[in-house]
Amino acid sequence: MDENGLSENTIVVYTSDQGFYLGEHGWFDKRFIYDESFKTPLLIRWPNKIKAGATCDEMVQNLDFAQTFLEAAQIKSPASMQGESLMPLLKGNNKLWTRDAVYYHYYEYPGVHKVKRHYGIVNKEYKLVHFYHDVDERELYDRKKDLQEMNSIYDDPDYNDIVNELKIKLTELRVKYKDSEELDKHFIEITKENKKH
Repeated sequence: MDENGLSENTIVVYTSDQGFYLGEHGWFDKRFIYDESFKTPLLIRWPNKIKAGATCDEMVQNLDFAQTFLEAAQIKSPASMQGESLMPLLKGNNKLWTRDAVYYHYYEYPGVHKVKRHYGIVNKEYKLVHFYHDVDERELYDRKKDLQEMNSIYDDPDYNDIVNELKIKLTELRVKYKDSEELDKHFIEITKENKKH
């Protein structure tokens, strides 16, 4: 880019696929909501726009990339897109960032990976997970006190208010992203049909 005079007006983004479990939690896959595969690296260089060395710990997702690139190119993003432009964060205007939690859903079970269906909500302090389909299990992790997410506190009465608050927010996110039990059932039927062929 330097040789072609592009380095001062080009956004460079480094990210990756999510991490793979190598025995953490007793797992071997990468599709669980636990932090080993939930977090991914994200480095962005954009001279004269992003302050060199700046860091940010806000809740962002890979579905935000498209809106970010469109805004950088001064193209309006379609209303149907579900991400949010990272531009406020990139320019240091963190007060303009409104997301305080992210939603996750893994559908493909039964399947080759053998990862149970689950969805959940994650914010900076807590992670609430619901495993469903042929099980009905819920987990809550205090992300500040339990960095390895090894001790579910879902049934701890001291966290009842947190659980109820997160359940409400989780329901709101499922509505926002048009995710529902009906969609889950539809995916189950598609999976059954695919197995027949």
